[in-house]
Amino acid sequence: MAKPGNPSAGKGKKKGPPKGTGGKNKRSLEGRGPTPKAEDRAWHPAGKRKAAAERFVAAGGKGKPGQKPGGSRAPKSKAGDDTENVTGRNSVLEALRAKIPATALYIAQRVEMDDRVKEMLSIATHRGIPVMEVTRPELDRMAGFDGVHQGVALKVPPYEYGHPQDLLEEIIDRGELPLLVALDGVTDPRNLGAIIRSTAAFGGQGLIIPQRRSAGVNSAAWKTSAGAAARIPVAIAPNLTTTLKEFKKQGVFVLGLDGGGDVSLPQLELADRPVLIVVGSEGKGLSRLVTETCDQIVSIPISAATESLNAGIAASVALYQVATLRAATE
Repeated sequence: MAKPGNPSAGKGKKKGPPKGTGGKNKRSLEGRGPTPKAEDRAWHPAGKRKAAAERFVAAGGKGKPGQKPGGSRAPKSKAGDDTENVTGRNSVLEALRAKIPATALYIAQRVEMDDRVKEMLSIATHRGIPVMEVTRPELDRMAGFDGVHQGVALKVPPYEYGHPQDLLEEIIDRGELPLLVALDGVTDPRNLGAIIRSTAAFGGQGLIIPQRRSAGVNSAAWKTSAGAAARIPVAIAPNLTTTLKEFKKQGVFVLGLDGGGDVSLPQLELADRPVLIVVGSEGKGLSRLVTETCDQIVSIPISAATESLNAGIAASVALYQVATLRAATE
C-alpha cells in the first residue's frame, strides 16, 4: 500500500523506453531541434534589443534607437574618467599658478579661508574656471581612500608627458647643466611624486619614466609632489635602455643607484658634467640591461642595520649630493 504523500510509491513501472530498443524510438534521438538565435529569444538581451528596434520603427522613428533627432547618436556614459583630481592646498595652488588647463575647482562647504584658498579663488575666477561648493564627504570620495584634500580639489586633464630627447634639448637650449632622474621599475605613484618634489628642490630639470612597468603622474603623484608636478616635466621613454644610450652619446653621465655599487656616492665628482641619475625599485633594484648601460653603479653609504632605502629617499640623497658639489664650484 502506498504511503500518503508519496505518489510514486507502489508503482511498478518506470517511465521511458525499455532497455534494448536501440534506435527504434526516433523521437528520443531527434531532440528539440536547433537552438534559436539570441535575437529570437525574448528574454535574451539581443532579443530585447530587437524588440525595442521593432517598436521604434513601428512608432515612426528614423535612424537608429538611441539616436537623438537629427541623426546624432546619444552620448554613452563612460566607464572611467581620464581626468585627475588634484587635492591638497599646495598642490591645487601650484597647478593653478602653472596654468594647468583645469576644468573645475571644488571647495568644501564652510572651508577655512586662508591666503592659499583666496588665491585659488582669485585665479579660478580670472581664468573662468567653474568653482563648485561641495560637501566634505564628496571631496573625500574625490580624494580617494588615503587622500587628504584639505577642503579643496582641482579637476585637471590627463598629464601630458614629453619626449626624453626634447626634454634634454630644452635644458641645453636654456644654457643649463642637465640634472635629470630616470626611474626603472618604480610603480608606486607616491614614490614618483616624492622624487618629482626632490628633483624640484635640488635643482633638477625633469624626470624620465619607461612606458611600461612604471607609475604615472596621477592624483597620488600630484598630491605627494606638493605641487612640484606642475613645474617639473616628466617624459616617457618607449625603451629606457635605448634612451640612456642616446643620452650617453650626447655627453650625459648616467649613474645608477644600487646598494651593491662599487663606488660610494660621496666619492663622485660630477659638478661640471650633465648627470642622469637612475633609480630602481626598492625590491628588485635596477634591471640587468639598465645596470649594464649605466656609466657607473653607485651606492649610498647606510647603516648595516638598514637593508635598503626607499626609492624616493635614495633619489633625494643622490640629488642633494650632486647639488652640493655643483654649489661648491660656483
